Amino acid sequence: MPRRTAGSGGTRHHTYRHQRLLRPDRGQRAHQGSPLPYPADLHLVTKVGARRGDDGSWIHSEEPASLKAQVHENLEHLGLGVLDVVNLRTAAHDGGSEDSIAESFTVLAELQQEGLIRHLGLSGVTITQIREAQTIAPVVTVQNRYNLVRRHDDDVVDYCADQNIAFASFFPLGGFTPLQSETLAKVATRLSATPQQVALAWLLQRSSTSIVIPGTSSVGHLRENVAAADLVLPADADADLDTITT
Repeated sequence: MPRRTAGSGGTRHHTYRHQRLLRPDRGQRAHQGSPLPYPADLHLVTKVGARRGDDGSWIHSEEPASLKAQVHENLEHLGLGVLDVVNLRTAAHDGGSEDSIAESFTVLAELQQEGLIRHLGLSGVTITQIREAQTIAPVVTVQNRYNLVRRHDDDVVDYCADQNIAFASFFPLGGFTPLQSETLAKVATRLSATPQQVALAWLLQRSSTSIVIPGTSSVGHLRENVAAADLVLPADADADLDTITT
């Protein structure tokens, strides 16, 4: 699967939206303001397996009936007859659990067979869980928390590359705790780039199937993120960045 970065101004792109994981309906309502039909090169990736409570808390919701309802809600709110990709969000969203996901993933596989979903993915999983899912249906993407300073899932990144599964790093710039490193800043200065661009470039060059889903709040910020795809990190920069630890 080719690397894609959200973009504009002629950049072909994949857009990742965590539907139903925002405050109820907020993500889909934002899409409802977009012109339909969606552009042919715009691919929406949704996520099911949890809901936001009225207080903003996370509510695990992986029961079969709930998963089916979440898929149908996504279809309705996005105005689609079929979802491009649906990721199953596990209870251990940051990874670290080896609990079986067979029952939940089977529910999504059945909806795929019904023609409501084109492709299936996973989020917050281990290699064991990916392999379990692959015995049920093909997995096209894995979305785990991973970035320059949080490399706990190195083995998952490598496994996905070996299996030609797109590995999407969420919180690629640290999320609620933005990446801060003197080494990162120095490398960015040497390359005439921003630290954020260097961090994104490192992820894109980490494996052959690596993609990123950085958040953005402005067109200027979006263009800055897109420019990271063209930033090539030389060997000495890679070596310096590898000294960064959590």
